[in-house]
Amino acid sequence: MDILNAQQMDPAILLGIVNERLRLGHGNLADLAAELGMESLELESRLASLGYHYRATSNQFKAD
Repeated sequence: MDILNAQQMDPAILLGIVNERLRLGHGNLADLAAELGMESLELESRLASLGYHYRATSNQFKAD
């Protein structure tokens, strides 16, 4: 599934898509962010607005 305009997507929807893609095979947050047309810091910032932060040990975004 191609995601267009991930930068403008609702952060809650983006969270679900990002965690699904990380779970299904993207072993690297930077690669996934690039695929979405974003910098990894921008992606992390968007999801931090919901209170979610990337956890490398589980390779997903989790609530604080």
